[in-house]
Amino acid sequence: MKPHPEQETLTFRFTSWVGSRASLVLHTLIFAGFFALVGLDILELETMLLILTTIVSLEAIYLAIFIQMTVNSNTESLREVEEDIDEIQEDMEEIGEDIDELQEDVEEMSEDIEEMNEDELRDKVKEQRVEAKDDAVVLEQLTRDVARVLADLEAMKKGK
Repeated sequence: MKPHPEQETLTFRFTSWVGSRASLVLHTLIFAGFFALVGLDILELETMLLILTTIVSLEAIYLAIFIQMTVNSNTESLREVEEDIDEIQEDMEEIGEDIDELQEDVEEMSEDIEEMNEDELRDKVKEQRVEAKDDAVVLEQLTRDVARVLADLEAMKKGK
C-alpha cells in the first residue's frame, strides 16, 4: 500500500531535517540539558540515564523506520525510472526501424527517379530518331524532285 503523498512529504521532510545541522544542535542541547538537570540536582543520574536511553532508543527506532520508508520510496522511484528507460529504449528501437524503412523508401524513390530519367532520355532519343528519319525522307523526296526538275530542264534545253 502506497503512502499518501502528504505523509510521504512529511516523512521526507522529517528525515531530511534529522540529517541537518539544526537537528545536530537541537540534539546536543537536549543531551546537555539532561546532564544539566542532573548537575542541578533536579534528576538523579540513574533516572536521567533511564529517560535519556528510552528517548534515544525510541528515536533510533523511528529514525530507522523513516529511513526505511525513504529507501522504499526511492526504490519505487528507481523502478519507475527503469520502466521509463525501457519504454524509451523500445521507442528508440521503433524509431530506428522507421528510419531504416524511410531510407529504403528513399532508395526506391531514387531508383524510380533514375528509371524515369532513363525512360525520358530513351523517349527523347526515339523522338529525335523519328524526326531524323522524317527529315531524311523529306530530304530524299526533295532530292528526287530536284533531280526530276533538273531532268526536265535538261530535256527542255535539248528540245529547243
